[in-house]
Amino acid sequence: MIGLIAATANGRRRAVHLAEVWENACIYDGKPREALAAAWNECDSLVLFLATGAAVRLIAPLLEDKRRDPGVVCVDDAGRFAVALAGGHAGGANQLANEVAETLGTMPVITTASDSLGVPALDSLGERLGFCVENGSDLAGVGAALVSGEKVWLLSERRWPIGPLPDNVVSAEPPLPEPPPSETGSPEIFITDRLAEAPGPGRVVYRPPSLVAGIGCSRGAEATEILALLESALHEAGLSLKSVTVLASIDVKSGEPGLLKAAEILGVPLRFYTAGELAVIEVPNPSPVVAEAVGAPSVAEASVLASGAELLLEKRKSEKATVAIGRLPVRGRLALVSLGPGVDALVPPLARDALAASGLVVGLDQYIDRVRHLLRPGTRILTLPLGDEVARAEEALAEAHAGGSVALVSSGDIGVYAMASPALELAELDDIEVTLVPGITAAQAAASLLGSPLGHDHCSISLSDLLTPWEVIKNRARAAAFGDFVVSLYNPRSRGRDWQLGKVRDILLQHRPPDTPVGVVKNAYREDQNVTVTDLASLRPEEVDMLTVVVIGNSQTKLVAGRMVTPRGYLQREEER
Repeated sequence: MIGLIAATANGRRRAVHLAEVWENACIYDGKPREALAAAWNECDSLVLFLATGAAVRLIAPLLEDKRRDPGVVCVDDAGRFAVALAGGHAGGANQLANEVAETLGTMPVITTASDSLGVPALDSLGERLGFCVENGSDLAGVGAALVSGEKVWLLSERRWPIGPLPDNVVSAEPPLPEPPPSETGSPEIFITDRLAEAPGPGRVVYRPPSLVAGIGCSRGAEATEILALLESALHEAGLSLKSVTVLASIDVKSGEPGLLKAAEILGVPLRFYTAGELAVIEVPNPSPVVAEAVGAPSVAEASVLASGAELLLEKRKSEKATVAIGRLPVRGRLALVSLGPGVDALVPPLARDALAASGLVVGLDQYIDRVRHLLRPGTRILTLPLGDEVARAEEALAEAHAGGSVALVSSGDIGVYAMASPALELAELDDIEVTLVPGITAAQAAASLLGSPLGHDHCSISLSDLLTPWEVIKNRARAAAFGDFVVSLYNPRSRGRDWQLGKVRDILLQHRPPDTPVGVVKNAYREDQNVTVTDLASLRPEEVDMLTVVVIGNSQTKLVAGRMVTPRGYLQREEER
């Protein structure tokens, strides 16, 4: 819950707006001091529409522990700044300041050293992956070394998609270098589910969500017995309870109170499998007694393996419970990122987030040059030339399959004549996580500069015959002409391919009048942008290149005050009324 507190009319107006557009926001009325006291223990974060001095005096008596206090953002009365005042990381104030800024059009002010320098904050490193910080970790000491540029070791048994890290963070994979980092005096960041690696001075230990516990139990088994057996099994295996991310069992136990309570206490989900799913899995310790009771010869071990985990500890038993432990594979992350056309303002916020979270960015030189300033320190870049689309997709996928976080970028929308298609064709999605970030397409950008030519049914056709035979392109143009679609032409003309646009123009002229409006937009939303409106008969292919989108109207498209408009029929309907 986000609490909103205002002291002035301007502040209340903005608070009302946030409450309307944010589902999880609530206005606390009354005098600021009383409203703040009421909201402090009820909300995860607060937005105060007050002067910073007044806000500081009001929250000071309430502050106790940054790990529990709500994050506080302060917005000035003129609505110019959203200041992350307290709880920047642990309380989420830094992120909230950015969200307030996006919604209200203010400027976020974030003074946390790590955010200012673009380096990761240790109290939230890996948060989106489910990492938790082990008690006793030296967040302050290691964090100070990190932002000061001192050498910091990153140690992990496996690679995790944690995103870019600055150059002073040195990654080490087993076997560890000689001498061991712990003997060099350099601070350490350790990502492990093993109890042998404990936190201490100069060391931060993260527990990743890497373990699955398979649970079998008799009717009436208590949560205390299940949890005691689980903790004993983990201790035997030298593994951390904090890394258990799911409990798995057979579906006939889905209503067992003790099992449900155990999952609730741990704060992890339960995953159930049918007897048929478990019966086909080979396990080291099958039991005919279990098979007779539930229809599968194993529950605990088979549930671990059904989860896709490697079995680390075979089943251990108590009077009414059975536990087995497994380790899940790391899933790398691939973001297919749309950069939109032209200027920075058209780069979607989701794209900015994906770039900031990616340790490697893959794309054409000209695309990456547009967003270099958005990348965090330590981000690696891989550029391959035009024509190497499959190689770009393969490199990005290889990074994700290795457990990394990678962004594959394209201008416009990556799903339209761009890299999403080959990447998804090649992707084996079982072991990586793939997200697509939509963007503004070249046709949409061109249309916005022309008026509203796409106001009714429309289609896009690429005139490049490198991958599509010309006969197929020609048939699509004929179908679009016959169907009276507005047509956006991509890749209309290149140096070695200069005749297709003229052929398509002639096809369309057979179905629509010569004075049909046509928009020619070159380099949309770039410094050398050029927008021309002509008609179908006067369209000059020699004035078009590969950076141009040609938008050809349908039989109803007209010019209104110099802008192309394709009516949907609203005005005609009003006239008929």
